[in-house]
Amino acid sequence: MNVLKFGGTSVANAQNINLVIDIISKASQKDNIAVVVSAFGNTTNMLLKTAELAAVKDEYYKSLLKEIENRHIQVVKDLIPVTEQSAIISHTKRLLNYLETLYEGCYLLRELTSKTLATIASFGELLSSFIISEVMASRQLNSVYKDSRELIITTESYETAQVLMKVTQENCRTFFKANDKQIVILPGFIAATEKGETTTLGRGGSDYTAAIIAAAVDAKELQIWTDVSGMYTANPRIVKQATPIPHISYQEAMELSHFGAKVIYPPTIQPVLHKEIPILVKNTFKPEQEGTRISKNPNGKQRAVKGISYIENISLLTLEGSGMIGIPGFSKRLFETLLAEQINIILITQASSEHSICIGINDKEASKAKIAIDETFAYEIASGKVDPILVEQQLAIIALVGENMKNHQGLSGKMFSMLGKNNVNIRAIAQGASEKNISAVINSEDAKKALNALHEEFFEEKVKQLNLFVTGVGNVGERFLAQLQQQQKYLREQLKLNIRVIGISNSRTMLFEEEGINLDKWKTLLSKGVKADLEKFREQVKSLNLRNSIFIDITASHEVSKIYGQYLQHNISVVTCNKIACASEYGNYQHLKQISQKYNAPFLFETNVGAGLPIIDTLKNLIASGDRIHKIQAVLSGSLNFVFNNFSNENTFHDVVLQAQKEGYTEPDPKIDLSGVDVARKILILARESGYILELDDIENNSFLPKETLETDTNEDFYTSLKTHEAHFQQIFKEANDKDCRLKYVATFEDGKAKVGLQHIPSDHPFYNLEGSDNIVLFFTDRYVAQPLLIKGAGAGAEVTASGIFADVIRIGKF
Repeated sequence: MNVLKFGGTSVANAQNINLVIDIISKASQKDNIAVVVSAFGNTTNMLLKTAELAAVKDEYYKSLLKEIENRHIQVVKDLIPVTEQSAIISHTKRLLNYLETLYEGCYLLRELTSKTLATIASFGELLSSFIISEVMASRQLNSVYKDSRELIITTESYETAQVLMKVTQENCRTFFKANDKQIVILPGFIAATEKGETTTLGRGGSDYTAAIIAAAVDAKELQIWTDVSGMYTANPRIVKQATPIPHISYQEAMELSHFGAKVIYPPTIQPVLHKEIPILVKNTFKPEQEGTRISKNPNGKQRAVKGISYIENISLLTLEGSGMIGIPGFSKRLFETLLAEQINIILITQASSEHSICIGINDKEASKAKIAIDETFAYEIASGKVDPILVEQQLAIIALVGENMKNHQGLSGKMFSMLGKNNVNIRAIAQGASEKNISAVINSEDAKKALNALHEEFFEEKVKQLNLFVTGVGNVGERFLAQLQQQQKYLREQLKLNIRVIGISNSRTMLFEEEGINLDKWKTLLSKGVKADLEKFREQVKSLNLRNSIFIDITASHEVSKIYGQYLQHNISVVTCNKIACASEYGNYQHLKQISQKYNAPFLFETNVGAGLPIIDTLKNLIASGDRIHKIQAVLSGSLNFVFNNFSNENTFHDVVLQAQKEGYTEPDPKIDLSGVDVARKILILARESGYILELDDIENNSFLPKETLETDTNEDFYTSLKTHEAHFQQIFKEANDKDCRLKYVATFEDGKAKVGLQHIPSDHPFYNLEGSDNIVLFFTDRYVAQPLLIKGAGAGAEVTASGIFADVIRIGKF
């Protein structure tokens, strides 16, 4: 004989009940079965809510009662032939009429006792089991209905009754031995006292009903049918990569269910464990899937960690004080106080110094617990031996579970390291000597990020997920997204990186998609997004709280550069090609570097100096290896190099600059490049990365632009001024050409001082043959004295700048 239990979602409506009956019909062809059913989905909640309304004389309870009635009558009409409906509807209404009298009593008396509440809660299962049994009878299945209250006998606790196992097991054996039907339908969750008064087995009690019956009749198998395909490695609603666990031990299943895995009710396992009856958790809506088998000796490869689970709405209560050290009895008094208040303890941890005891309980019981504990220890608190109980709320417990964890070293270290990398603060830790679970108390807002990060670490094929939030999708931004889309398969297969773009913003609209934006359609989707707002964009990134989040700034905006710190302090990495932040006041630059380290959030800006060239990365490696920078000579403006490589007495300076802007070599405001400000920022950044304290004003800037040109306010005025002063630019070219030199805008740093300006470069100089928009940097160091370290290549353009941003993202992926 097998026992099958179907949960509330499995019997939520007529369509689902038809699926259930198909499963029952097939199962009964192989063996006799007992079928335990829950109330129709959400009915129990409605019954209890209606009772609460009636007890406070809220007339709305009548509307809810009518809704409950309509729902059950509709199922009868949907599933029972018209010719057979009358008697079934009549019996259903009799039950509902009795329920109505209970509500009227609550309304008149303005009270709701636990005994009445248990009776009211029982109607969900009584109605569903009766209707389903009648549907099966109408289809000529060999079935019979049995009221569980006649079998399962309990104490008089009513709402959370304790089962009297000896008499219950005898009742079950007697009934099933005499039964000659293939299928027995029973309501779950409900039971009765020895006096015949209705009691309930607690929320999730239908699982327990099925387990009690399975153990009593020595069933071959207990099947729990629900809306998911077994117990998962983590909650699949939160961790999309979670997978069903094919085989798991009783102990592991109990640990997972205790720590929030809602697939199975925790007490369910106990009755069948001693009989070694396997439990099979299956999906009503996908019955062909394997599900999870719970047994004494699970088969298959023994993974150290079987699952990751968590409990929300936790409060951490801490009892501490110097007066506790070496004094026996504090723990006893604490636990007795909680017992007297009927408060369940979920987690316990105690410092080895005996200075404090921490316990985790449900949030809703925290206030009651504090009052009771403070009263118990009133004398010790008054005398200063113990502090008043400290209550921290809005917490969650996250737990690694696995019976085989004790045989693997370093699991705790990996768990805490991964949480630390994601800036998840741990408030308390608990690990039993049996090492079946490692539990940590964290902030509720970090639970999703923690679950996903730990699942990635312990269950996935070492593929690291990066979540990008991009602001600025103009020329460079568009190329960056195109490169990312093109390389996604390579990144996943070769570098084990799963890079998703979660948010995009331009100056007009912004778009978020938590599961990742489709990069084939991002332009269309963004055009339909909401109005762009820097603060709201940041708040959304923060509230999503995704692991390995990266904010990418592909703008030249002062306003965007001001909020890097707010991202970094929430463990959100920053990648930017915007030079403003790193070239701002030294204090701000240093602050950003410090909070990047403090919150373990990389702050990368390779493209600030040489677009896609690895200039800053090379410099960092030199410094990290102990080398010292003495001198830097560089051509750092791809736009200026392009301009002076193409300018001659055969064209105009105006036309060459306009061409450079059209081809994407200059900033949107080309004066930033031509004034030398852009180059000054770059050499400033290199000096700072070399370990020197410099401000932008310290850099000598020998501009070649006329004063009138420098003082223009718009691009239009700027280009007009270039035309006006064409003779000035032709004279600059002539002077260099007469000396057989080429014009290069050079940045120099030496002896702690920096300068930028236009220079005549002779033919024997390394800069002379620098073509197109290429950049070049010479590092003179302790190790590179006679011959400098040289880095040369394309230093401007949308493609290479995008590739530099891409490279910084990859660097973060490798951290």
